[in-house]
Amino acid sequence: MKAVNVRQLKNNPSAALRAARDHPVMVLNRDRPEALLVHLGEDSMLAEPGIRQALAAALYRDQCLSLGRAAHFSGIPLAEFIRHVSRLGIPVVRGEAAGVEEDVEVLTAWRSGALP
Repeated sequence: MKAVNVRQLKNNPSAALRAARDHPVMVLNRDRPEALLVHLGEDSMLAEPGIRQALAAALYRDQCLSLGRAAHFSGIPLAEFIRHVSRLGIPVVRGEAAGVEEDVEVLTAWRSGALP
């Protein structure tokens, strides 16, 4: 395992990412472990069954990826990804009821040609 401090990571993130291809890289902040960089290449953890779907669902849940991008990353069709996150209890439609109702009204007006 290799270690870099935060300053080294900030000055040259590419070097740390390249090093992570071979071994995990520990990021130190004031000589204390802060983070761990792990390479996620196609021949590593991402090749394991279910890892892509689990990571995509977690990134979507945490609003780091949109629904479409998460489905693409997971490697499964959008409809299947929607079913997957729904089974996990992750909401597909976000927001409050009033906001969703307003969106439906705007979409209805747009479909009828009332909006450009």
